[in-house]
Amino acid sequence: MAVMQKKLLGEILVEKKFISKEHLALAISEQKKSGVRLGQVLLKLGFITEKQLALALSQQLNIPLIDLDTEPVDKEALELVKEDVVLKYKIIPLKVENNTLKVAMADPLDVYAIDELGKQTGCKIETVISYERQIVQAIDKYYGHYDAVSKIISDITQQTELETQEVKFEEEKQDITAIAEAAQQAPIVNLVNTVIATGVKLHVSDIHIEPQLDHVRVRYRVDGILQEGSKLPKETELAIVSRIKIMSRLDIAERRIPQDGRIRVKIGSDDIDMRVATLPTLHGEKVVMRIMDMSHVYVDLAKLGFQPTTLKRLEGLITRPHGIILVTGPTGCGKTSTLYASLNKINSVEKNIITIEDPIEFPLKGVNQVQINPKAGLTFASGLRAFLRQDPNIIMVGEIRDLETSEIAVHAALTGHLVFSTLHTNDAPGALTRLVDMGVEPFLVSSSVLAVIAQRLVRLICQDCKEQYQPSSALLKELGISLEKGADAKFYRGKGCLSCRQTGYSGRMAIFELMTVNEEMAELIIAKASVRDIRRAAVKAGMQSLREDGFKKAFDGFTTAEEILRVTQEEEVTTE
Repeated sequence: MAVMQKKLLGEILVEKKFISKEHLALAISEQKKSGVRLGQVLLKLGFITEKQLALALSQQLNIPLIDLDTEPVDKEALELVKEDVVLKYKIIPLKVENNTLKVAMADPLDVYAIDELGKQTGCKIETVISYERQIVQAIDKYYGHYDAVSKIISDITQQTELETQEVKFEEEKQDITAIAEAAQQAPIVNLVNTVIATGVKLHVSDIHIEPQLDHVRVRYRVDGILQEGSKLPKETELAIVSRIKIMSRLDIAERRIPQDGRIRVKIGSDDIDMRVATLPTLHGEKVVMRIMDMSHVYVDLAKLGFQPTTLKRLEGLITRPHGIILVTGPTGCGKTSTLYASLNKINSVEKNIITIEDPIEFPLKGVNQVQINPKAGLTFASGLRAFLRQDPNIIMVGEIRDLETSEIAVHAALTGHLVFSTLHTNDAPGALTRLVDMGVEPFLVSSSVLAVIAQRLVRLICQDCKEQYQPSSALLKELGISLEKGADAKFYRGKGCLSCRQTGYSGRMAIFELMTVNEEMAELIIAKASVRDIRRAAVKAGMQSLREDGFKKAFDGFTTAEEILRVTQEEEVTTE
């Protein structure tokens, strides 16, 4: 009797149309080089999602796929497995019965995890599959940082030798030596490490430590939105802030002025860079740590979220020999990622690329990156002037802030260099009038600027709780869609689950508008026309607005219409 052969994972993924045969071939080639399992290679390459991998593994191994949002978790099972094992193998114990421990795993092929669980618990191990993100969120919920922080705080309260309560808050009475010693004590070190590790685990962009009247509040910015974290005792404030200052090499004795520093820490196998900024406030020093996680930086222009036609136009523009390409938008909208991806696309041994930044956020291979140093006289303007003597092909200026910098950038563009930079304006047409308002002659702006990209970041619908729904008549009206057309349109949202911490969103992507300066717009710039007139000409020339690009991505199921309205609320929608 013939034995039915188990299907290969790649075969199942192709059958389900999750990947193409070409993608599978590329992944197999990469797998042979790295030795990593095929599923992990496909995830790393971005060819499949965690959900798709879990579905395929469930079919291949004939192991149930479970939803941790609804699956009950027994306390007895949780107590049976130590936290370090759970974190190491990304598993969640679910139930123990008749000496059999049921565990949810993202990778049920991990025999090392199964063996260690069996040895540690003395139980037979029964595995089920769940999504990795759900497992990470469940670990945070059941073993998470809240319990860890509570235990550390309890230790601090009980440890009399720390005596943080004896450190007075009146500035004139504070003993710097005592504060420094308190900051180096194990409980405070563990507390700060736990707060940082939690931020990294939740993929946050910023960690806020904020002194209040009677406690210290920790908040995390997840997908652009601040979420409440731990509440720490007021008596730990000085020691926590001092510990962070010591890590970032700042002056712990100086609490009257803002300070900026940098921390490099190792979380698991990842090296994490953080920018640190302190600010004196009414109730003490506020600290913000921005996590600069290299593993989450896009360097592929095609993966940023441009529509295919927009991407093709941009790829043509960045290969021009000279001119200025500007990226605009508010702080934290992904401008640096767009600039880095553009430079990465055109980087080659034949080109001399120089950047001047504040700060250098990530190293780019083969690119000469310069950090500004105003105290030493190295500003954007002075650095840009020096660049012109370095025989550059391409120059990136972190930000155009003043007339001097903008004039040198224009001069560089007009003398045969391709210049990339950023401006803080709400939309693409506004960048042109902003340069004129700075004092740059309109004819120089019109002859040097090739294009302007405006962008925003929008939250993605959580794939684990995504559902189709019928929007309200009020939303349809705001979108400019009739009730009849709205009945046929497909709208999606996340209903909220453990994986997305009940927000309905997980991850972010960018929406864009790309404006290329044509002859009509050049004449409008010279005539000092309004932003409205320039926008009208850009739309006539084929520019898709931020809101239009966003709505297309909402209708394609990437984000929600409400999210697009939220991030583009300042955009004036005209029907002209």
